[in-house]
Amino acid sequence: MEDEVDRLVQAWLTERPDLDVRPLQVLSRVSRLARHLDRARRAVFVDHDLEPWEFDVLTALRRAGRPYQLSPGRLLHATLVTSGTMTNRIDRLAAAGLVERHPDPQDKRGVLVRLTPAGQRRVDAAFADLLDREHAILDGLSPAQRDDLAALLRTILVPFDADAESPRPTTA
Repeated sequence: MEDEVDRLVQAWLTERPDLDVRPLQVLSRVSRLARHLDRARRAVFVDHDLEPWEFDVLTALRRAGRPYQLSPGRLLHATLVTSGTMTNRIDRLAAAGLVERHPDPQDKRGVLVRLTPAGQRRVDAAFADLLDREHAILDGLSPAQRDDLAALLRTILVPFDADAESPRPTTA
């Protein structure tokens, strides 16, 4: 079995035999797979009248557990966007009736963003359909192969996640 990456690697081996192109065998496949996954996810979101960013915010709230609420700061951390972007997203989700703002009982100046029942229904349905689609994508792998692949990808991803979570030095 040959794929597009095999052809790409072979072309580079012909054109630049002086370079070690083996990383392309893994990372080009990861990149191509990411694009295919993005298309599959977007198709699910369209079916549920959601944008990818809406799904990200709603699932962050849903994963938080009852009462399905987080501070805007926690949502920032969960979705990796700026505070201005998050404010805009919360405004739009609130206007759509998918979230509500409530005063934070721990901080008189703060607010909590809470998933509405409509938001919960929408995100639960979208998540179930997404999992169906993702199970289908992985159907060609045995459970052991899935576990192995997950472990290998985790090994590559952990340093990136650690770097994203470490505080950035400030300049005086």
